[in-house]
Amino acid sequence: MPSTPIYDATLALLPASLRAAPLALYSWQPGATPLSTATGAAATIAAWLALIFGGREAMRSRDAFSKSLKWPFFVHNVLLSAGSGLLLALMLEEILPIWRRNGFFYAICGEGAWTSHLETFYIINYYFKYYELVDTVFLVLKKKPLAFLHVYHHSATALLCFSQLHGKTSVSWVVICLNLFVHLIMYAYYALTAIKVRCPWKRIVTTTQIIQFVLDLGVVFFASFTHFAYKRFGKTRFTCGDCAGKEYAAIAGCAVLSSYLFLFIAFYQRTYSKAKAQKSAAAKREKQASLKAQ
Repeated sequence: MPSTPIYDATLALLPASLRAAPLALYSWQPGATPLSTATGAAATIAAWLALIFGGREAMRSRDAFSKSLKWPFFVHNVLLSAGSGLLLALMLEEILPIWRRNGFFYAICGEGAWTSHLETFYIINYYFKYYELVDTVFLVLKKKPLAFLHVYHHSATALLCFSQLHGKTSVSWVVICLNLFVHLIMYAYYALTAIKVRCPWKRIVTTTQIIQFVLDLGVVFFASFTHFAYKRFGKTRFTCGDCAGKEYAAIAGCAVLSSYLFLFIAFYQRTYSKAKAQKSAAAKREKQASLKAQ
């Protein structure tokens, strides 16, 4: 069995009460594991939507809490960045030996690639998605706009993680690992901006998110095609074998990740093309003013 020093060290640091937690807290048991039913997940997202839109209305007559939230916002983002980095390390420590021993196809499609440790990490990542909803609460308290992309992305990602846990898709680790890497960078960026540290990462973060979705879709569409083709035609020269996981989870993954790619590309074009045009126009005006002064 491969050594797992990161997992062992992390486990040793946990309080004894957590190490002795009920099985339902670290294995997916619908109805027993918290937020493991469609009703519970949907109700939580609905409550969050009511909170943020109700909060936005309540904040219309109040001053923004920008200064008082500086350090809470910093701590929030540090926790998410550090948590993303640790969870990424734990997942790679688990999946890379499986990849080396059995190959990439098995790592994304084999039933044995859904290990008990990875299931625990997927559950933790799923709960991260609910903690990340606090991002939007900060926006409301700061009286920042609630963009459709932000609200949709946060709510859809929590439900997507639910569907993959319920559908036990072995390819999940690819999407989650890429997402954790992006979040490691993104939340570090937000933490630095919270304390007014100049950080030219904004465009890099958006670019990395788009690359993430392109890679996600390449692997997820391949895994989905492999499953459906194998089910229809059996093993042929065009298929490597079956791919583990429920079909509804595969369809949900393809649909949601595709929507993310289009929305983030549109966001990139709106944000950075507009900024570039404004910068060019300002430079042109400055040049014209300089010529007139001469």
